[in-house]
Amino acid sequence: MAVREELRADVRTLWDYHDLRHEPRPADVGIGLGSHDLGVATWSAELFHSGLFPLLVFTGANAPTTVDRFPRGEAVHYREHALDLGVPDSAILIEPEARNTGENIQFSQRVLAGREIKSVLLICRPYQQRRAYATCRRRWPEVEVRCTSKPLPLDEYLASIGDEDRVVNMLVGDTQRITEYARRGFASPQEMPHEVTAAYARLVEAGYTRRLI
Repeated sequence: MAVREELRADVRTLWDYHDLRHEPRPADVGIGLGSHDLGVATWSAELFHSGLFPLLVFTGANAPTTVDRFPRGEAVHYREHALDLGVPDSAILIEPEARNTGENIQFSQRVLAGREIKSVLLICRPYQQRRAYATCRRRWPEVEVRCTSKPLPLDEYLASIGDEDRVVNMLVGDTQRITEYARRGFASPQEMPHEVTAAYARLVEAGYTRRLI
């Protein structure tokens, strides 16, 4: 279902809010967070080839939204895609059990145990950036963390996924999780401007509620 024209400004407001605009910098490890979006693995491979990190972790089991597309698990399929893009097997670790962003961080720490990790580059979907960053700040506060996604304009990203309704529902759900997960102690608090809360409320009222908790 295409987004109604009168709601596009609200979708863009949420999209811009979740984009942290972190400039990718060299890090001890890149961590690709599993999802339905194979573009995360593509961008992870591009960043590896640019020399930003020597080691890449792919993390993720399955969610209801990914089990059909990635039946062997998100991390496994991401790894295979990165290998096809020329990332050497020796530079990839996989964490195939995480089922949410908190576990992505926690279980990646477990995979990396014994290595000196002072800086992390999180690689994820564009609208997951703020939540991933806030989660890492809470669960792994001793590392320097930056977060990045392949830089695509909103309309280009929607076209690449091919399902506007799905993306907007997930964008609305991630916005709710910023405040709700901070309240529950799962993530660090993030400022949310009034225009973001107003856009979120209008999209909820319009029926984009499938990813709400």
